[in-house]
Amino acid sequence: MFNNKSLSIFLLLISSIGISFGGLIMRNIEVADAWQIIFYRSFFFTVSILTIICFQNRNSVVFVKTIKNVGYPGIIGAVFYTFANIAFVHAFANTTVANSLFTLSAIPFITAILAFYFLDENISKRTISIMIVALLGIIIMISEGLALGQIYGNLMALVTAVSFSCFTIVLRKYRAVDMLPTILIGGIIILSVTFFISLGNLSIPLNEIFLCFLWGGVLSGCVNYIFIYATRHLYASSVTFFMLFEFALGPFWVWIFLNETITRNTFYGGILVMVSVFIYSVIEVDIARKKIQKGRINLH
Repeated sequence: MFNNKSLSIFLLLISSIGISFGGLIMRNIEVADAWQIIFYRSFFFTVSILTIICFQNRNSVVFVKTIKNVGYPGIIGAVFYTFANIAFVHAFANTTVANSLFTLSAIPFITAILAFYFLDENISKRTISIMIVALLGIIIMISEGLALGQIYGNLMALVTAVSFSCFTIVLRKYRAVDMLPTILIGGIIILSVTFFISLGNLSIPLNEIFLCFLWGGVLSGCVNYIFIYATRHLYASSVTFFMLFEFALGPFWVWIFLNETITRNTFYGGILVMVSVFIYSVIEVDIARKKIQKGRINLH
């Protein structure tokens, strides 16, 4: 039987595989610009999360109460989520994938530092060691593609990393509350901003709207739901650590489905990252299992 911690790890692994197809989807969008992609992606994402919340809270009174319960922390988290999502697409649209991945791979480390200062969360030397190995894998992957230019894209990647780390800290700090409405609020904010900016220019091919549906409504909807669940049972740095699995796996899908050649560094670096995440998962699940057997489980 899965305990909450083991289930969180398992779901994060599965969701990381799913969301890693995002790069492949974006590579197949040729007409829509960054703002149009964000709008349609967020539209379907918002509908997806709203559907989940409605299903969980079928009584209208309970539904309204669930939304209100997130309070100001939920709004703050939604703002961080908004910055992270808008900046994420702009980063990939305005700089190299290598530059973006290099900056985004700092998310677990930024989160760990923030969690240490604001949540008093300490991570073991073993976890730090595995994270460093995974980061080394990312560096190997992108070492041939790093560029110093494209300042705007690099800045957007940094905004994404910091904003998403702050978003995670908010979720973790208020884990006793159902924070799912936070990303619903974030989705609505993103929709409002992108609609205003793209007003009169939202016409894109139907197939690209469908791709945005897959990316936002299916993949992002499921992944963010799982992410919020996992923050209740795992340290903030541990939850974001699984994002490295997404970054490592993404280039492989482009290689497999679009027949784009990947470098030897990308291949071996990606394997190193995925092995690191897998080893971390096995160790954490085993620790949780042993605690259950000893009758002293502590799921944070």
